[in-house]
Amino acid sequence: MKRSLLFIITIFMTLATIPSTTFATEAKELTYEQLLESRMDLYKKVETVTNVPWYYLAAADSFERGLRRARRDLPREEGAIAIFYSPQQWVGPLNPDLDDTNPLSISMFGGVGLDGNGDGIANRNDDEDVLYTFARHLESYGNDEENIRVGIWEFYHREKSLQLIMGHAKIYETYNTIALNKNAFPMPIHFNYSYKNTWGDARGWGGRRIHEGTDIFAGHGTPVRATTYGIVELKGWNKYGGWRVGIRDLDNVYHYFAHLSGFEKGIEEGTVVEPGTVIGYVGSSGYGKPGTSGKFPPHLHYGMYRDNGYIEWSFDPYPSLKNWEKKDRAKRKRR
Repeated sequence: MKRSLLFIITIFMTLATIPSTTFATEAKELTYEQLLESRMDLYKKVETVTNVPWYYLAAADSFERGLRRARRDLPREEGAIAIFYSPQQWVGPLNPDLDDTNPLSISMFGGVGLDGNGDGIANRNDDEDVLYTFARHLESYGNDEENIRVGIWEFYHREKSLQLIMGHAKIYETYNTIALNKNAFPMPIHFNYSYKNTWGDARGWGGRRIHEGTDIFAGHGTPVRATTYGIVELKGWNKYGGWRVGIRDLDNVYHYFAHLSGFEKGIEEGTVVEPGTVIGYVGSSGYGKPGTSGKFPPHLHYGMYRDNGYIEWSFDPYPSLKNWEKKDRAKRKRR
């Protein structure tokens, strides 16, 4: 008994010497890794029983998780899975019991909720039930890409949502993992560049408007890199931004790279990129018809836009840039 008590006291004193911030940080990192593993296990399990490829399930899930960050009006607490059903959708529009979990009565009232784990309960707050219900919806249209697109459209009824989810799916399929949360500064940090927070500044060319990004000044031809895992959504000319590339990430955020002098070979709409992928080169294009250049010093205009399922709006990219720059510099020092 004394030996056991001494052991417990020793463990307690050892834990007390560990800085609380370090302990919390390690636990948080472990929890995040476990959460990713839990999600992947669910995707694969539901793929097995429905024949819907896991990356479509992951794509819809990450799309809705991005909506949660953009909107604060979805009442279901986020668990491993973020796909959302309203109570009326789940139990049926005429069901008097909005908390109904009986699959038979839910079906009788025209609800969509299904029992995904075999416990006899169709619970709207159970991750496996939610993912299984969504996968069965897609499976009802077919499990090939063309029919999956139809199923996603019938679920969201928004072309932009369909576009984003199909893009997410292509990224997940390419890398065969959902652990894709790294970032990179848009220029190699050993190049000369300078920038400050210019988001929201006034702009006059083409009419009064605000500056929806951060300008990073650098020498003509400096490589411009993707900052995230994503898919090239747009490439070409814009009268304001000149030669530009737009990349959509897995958080539904659109990354806008403008005033380029040219594009990297192989970068086309639909190309999947990762942090550090060279997509083009710094220039001074824009403010006119295609090919206009030299109206301002060479620089990269970098913007970020968030989609909330209804509209898209710009937000200040400067904090993200400073964070990515700091991390890239730390990596360089460790080499």
